Amino acid sequence: MHPVLNTAPSGAPATAGPRPGLVLASSSPRRLDLLASIGLVPDAVCPADVDETPLKNELPRPCALRLAVDKARAVARLHPGAFVLAGDTVVARGRRHLPKALDEKTARECLALLSGTRHRVYTAVALITPEQKLVSRVVLSQVAFKRLSHRDIAHYIASGEWEGKAGGYAIQGRAAAFVSFLSGSWSAVVGLPLYETAALLEGNGYDTVRSRPGPAHHPDFRLPG
Repeated sequence: MHPVLNTAPSGAPATAGPRPGLVLASSSPRRLDLLASIGLVPDAVCPADVDETPLKNELPRPCALRLAVDKARAVARLHPGAFVLAGDTVVARGRRHLPKALDEKTARECLALLSGTRHRVYTAVALITPEQKLVSRVVLSQVAFKRLSHRDIAHYIASGEWEGKAGGYAIQGRAAAFVSFLSGSWSAVVGLPLYETAALLEGNGYDTVRSRPGPAHHPDFRLPG
């Protein structure tokens, strides 16, 4: 079982208040930051232990949706009575899934493949309510990169921003200078479609307007790892 990180003020229960708590089923600092940017701070962070390997012949869109749903279900079993939110992002060229870059070789291969071309980013978000209702959305974004020189790729590799990123890049960092075209949702490419996420929460009984302190104000708050 993954450790649960309480983001409530010290001494307060994670689900304090009149509404059920929100659990983020992800260890991604990017998803946490995106939620905080619209005033949402999870009561707990509980990364899901899910195999993210695509199934044989699985297309990118259904893969992203399946993984987001699997993550939400895995964590919902540990947190009955809470809103459990999960997401997954798949970067694709045609039917080809680009992996999360875990080493420099993979990152270089991804960047070389994306150079001078347009690719698709499928970002799925899944929510399980306290009543165990499952709702989900998949957002498609299209991104075009300029033609990358060997120097562009070498400098980006040296930055380390590619580590653990789907497709080997983070659009919110130095790779923003590579993007010549973007259609869809910028926040979805980062890792969580904020409009769709807020709509899912609001439409299923979660009070997104309630003011909550940001992560930096929680003395006990730490990200996994």
